[in-house]
Amino acid sequence: MIEAICIDATNKPNDIPNSKWLVEGETYHIIYTTTVLPQRQLAFHLAEISLDESCYPYEYFLSTRFAIMEEDIESLEQLIKDCDIADLNVGELMKEINLTRLT
Repeated sequence: MIEAICIDATNKPNDIPNSKWLVEGETYHIIYTTTVLPQRQLAFHLAEISLDESCYPYEYFLSTRFAIMEEDIESLEQLIKDCDIADLNVGELMKEINLTRLT
């Protein structure tokens, strides 16, 4: 699992209940990555929140809603390679990642 800090909890879709939505500033754990189509954007499945049938058509959270610690970036890149079946360029997907540093 890779830690991710929510940096954008705005624009919650009406189809997702508040109990299954992100809290800005909270830390979550990425357990799976995918590329959502047709947008071709990187998205995450989190350990703490499962977007089930009640949230349809939403299944994942866009990566742009999170910041990843610099020390976790290589692990995230490997997870993307291991999970993503869309055969998109991992380097292009990694450009979507927001980095954060411990202060």
